[in-house]
Amino acid sequence: MELMFGAIGFIICAYAVIANDVIQTLGTFMASNHNLKWWWLWLFAVTILSATLIYGWVMHSGDVSYGRLLNIPLPENMEWWLLLAPLTLLVITRIGIPVSTTFMILSVFSTGQIIEKMILKSVYGYALSFVFAIVVYVIISKKFESPLSLEKLDKHSRKHYWLVAQWISTGFLWSQWLIQDFANIFVFLPRQLSLTELLLALSVILVIMAYILKKRGGKIQEIVNQKSNTKNIRSATIIDLIYGVFLFIFGNLNTIPMSTTWVFIGILAGRELAMTYLLNKNKIKYTYIIIAKDLGKVNIGLMVSVVIAFIIQYLK
Repeated sequence: MELMFGAIGFIICAYAVIANDVIQTLGTFMASNHNLKWWWLWLFAVTILSATLIYGWVMHSGDVSYGRLLNIPLPENMEWWLLLAPLTLLVITRIGIPVSTTFMILSVFSTGQIIEKMILKSVYGYALSFVFAIVVYVIISKKFESPLSLEKLDKHSRKHYWLVAQWISTGFLWSQWLIQDFANIFVFLPRQLSLTELLLALSVILVIMAYILKKRGGKIQEIVNQKSNTKNIRSATIIDLIYGVFLFIFGNLNTIPMSTTWVFIGILAGRELAMTYLLNKNKIKYTYIIIAKDLGKVNIGLMVSVVIAFIIQYLK
């Protein structure tokens, strides 16, 4: 029975985590490559996913979480109520609300001390990524994001160079996100996987990825689509590169899990604010509304995850 609950929990987590967080990593990639067949995007994404997963499994002696579950042990008794968190995340994802999958999933397995550290790291991540994005886009907006520069790019014979750059930056970002979020996906499984368990889990994820990419991210993809120039290849490349570099530096400072969603929302918010201020000041109030709305959505996820954690602690 416990094995069954673990398998069900893994499948639900794998779908809900990837579906909810796909906008962070592949969102701009899908938006700017909307004319490309979905299976090309799938092949690209699963190749990097498989390599990152297998590399982590080999280098960490079967631990595919890259050490991020070391302080979050698998419960001795896998009870049914542990499925409340992934089921809630599944519902929220279907509605189209971006939430922190880290808080939602890992909080029910973690001690209060670990939860506090995750929240602090995520809040710092949001604040630093917000400021980082503002600084970057204050410098580059007029050159790379203005209507005139985008028009020149469309007419430029070297536009295909940006296409190559985007695939590279997306691949780098995707790998860094996976390193952070494999913990959320695999939290219901043993901390050291056998080769058979690894291959079975990978097969499940590949099928889930095919479904998500065929649906082009689903309703939650709208968060990326409504942001400025996200369907432009150069703009998408810059977003992916900034996000990937930030995850690589800040996310790997320690093995404490953090919310990549908060970092992503922070980057988009800082980018949107800087671009609007420099290029379209008359829409600054609308930008404030978008920023507040996105931040409100991720805070909903935080509150829900805390409530679920308390409920599960009570059920214990």
